[in-house]
Amino acid sequence: MKRLLALAVAALVGGAVLTASPATAAPAPALSRESAHLGTALSRESAASTGTGTGYWHASGSQLVDATGAPVRMTGVNWFGAETGNYSPHGLWSRNYRDMLDQMASLGYNTLRLPYSNQLFDPGVKPNSIDAVQNPDLQGLSGLQVLDKIIGYAGTKGMRVILDQHRPDSGAQSALWYTSAYPESRWLSDWTMLAQHYKGNTTVIGADLHNEPHSIQGGGGACWGCGDTATDWRLAAERGGNAVLAANPDWLVIVEGVDCVSGTGDPQCGWWGGNLSGARQSPVRLSKPDKLVYSAHEYATSVFAQPWFSDPAFPANLPALWDHFFGYLQKQNIAPVLLGEFGTTLADPRDKVWLQELMKYAGTGATGMSFTYWSWNPNSGDTGGILNDDWTTVNQAKQAILQPYLIPPTGSGGGTTDPPPAVSCAVTYHVDNTWQGGFVASVTLKNTGTTPLKAWSLGWTAASGTQITGGWGATVTQSGTQATAKAPTWAPDLAGGASTSIGFQATGASSGTPAGFAVGATPCTS
Repeated sequence: MKRLLALAVAALVGGAVLTASPATAAPAPALSRESAHLGTALSRESAASTGTGTGYWHASGSQLVDATGAPVRMTGVNWFGAETGNYSPHGLWSRNYRDMLDQMASLGYNTLRLPYSNQLFDPGVKPNSIDAVQNPDLQGLSGLQVLDKIIGYAGTKGMRVILDQHRPDSGAQSALWYTSAYPESRWLSDWTMLAQHYKGNTTVIGADLHNEPHSIQGGGGACWGCGDTATDWRLAAERGGNAVLAANPDWLVIVEGVDCVSGTGDPQCGWWGGNLSGARQSPVRLSKPDKLVYSAHEYATSVFAQPWFSDPAFPANLPALWDHFFGYLQKQNIAPVLLGEFGTTLADPRDKVWLQELMKYAGTGATGMSFTYWSWNPNSGDTGGILNDDWTTVNQAKQAILQPYLIPPTGSGGGTTDPPPAVSCAVTYHVDNTWQGGFVASVTLKNTGTTPLKAWSLGWTAASGTQITGGWGATVTQSGTQATAKAPTWAPDLAGGASTSIGFQATGASSGTPAGFAVGATPCTS
């Protein structure tokens, strides 16, 4: 079978991060579409009341359940950065971590997948690029202490967290779960340390043992079921998973696939970490079988032009392809499946179709397939993020596709808190002065609700051809067509019923009308 070169993964410290994960594959045959997913029996309303459940989770067949036996489902997001040379989740140079988590929870993301590298725990390694004004309580902390802070606050929102060993060192993704500098013994000892460190903390529910094990062009890398203890990821996952369970028997053990598994039928190769076809004949055997969750990664054609995207049968060919790679595990009640990473820029028209079909395949309600979208961060070079480049406003095109499948974190999680108050706002826009090639305008934001808008941020799409050059009454910026006004430091909150005026100067024609005014993810009336 012809093998294509997999893209490299690069981490750029403090800046944009490229996180590619493709491998190779043969074209998928066009097979008949099966039902979207076995689990659509519960209504979305019932699922929302389930939330993230109570206590620790385990598997009942292919269904995840909480400590009471109620069905639960991860509908989450990845927040990367701690695996890079920043040694902390990205964006903390721009925003407060609590504000980020508040926004995730309010949008409906109930689970946070947190990548890290083993290097994070090396003596002398210190997180960097964390703004002292935005995050004063993170200053001087170790990488693990920063994770503690984020996990602690996530628990108060009812969110759950899975930890992801994304790479051994902060430099780049590795095909295997170890390197010469970070051997398997270190991989095992770090997982044991983390399992013990978070033992009894029901916010942290699982360990994603290694991100995207894969083969290497020309030979080498990870295999599934080949029997070589140095390269057989299935055997390594058993060693790692049982070590985790020995230290913390309450955790889920999350095992990703590889890219290529020979002898399982076409296509033999897929995305890095996305091929679990080998688990049919060579399943992962754990000391506690009900703690096993398989995880697959799946990406759009804008990330890598896999053959099935150009198949004339697209998109009708996708369900059979997903069944082959990972879906059979859930449909045949073998074990739960987590779509641990999937994402897109939506740059190619097929991307939107792919994402819509994948979400249909995963199904709605608490019995659907779990997922954690890649990524929250806008600085993923492959996919962009749920957030726009301003690290504040939401990419509404992506959010609209995911929204019907999200189950808000309404369970007890690792902490308790009241649900975030509903945001309600109104905006008026007025051009105050014009001249050749420029103008001054004002935006009045009114809080039409009764609860204060804390540290508010108003976003909108600027009119075509205009560029904001300065502002007052708020911190006003523009990136591309996205404009943002953040609350001034001297008046960070807007009381219920109160209004505030924002002024800005811009180049371009004043005749255009800005659109899409929103506070966070909530549109404002105008």
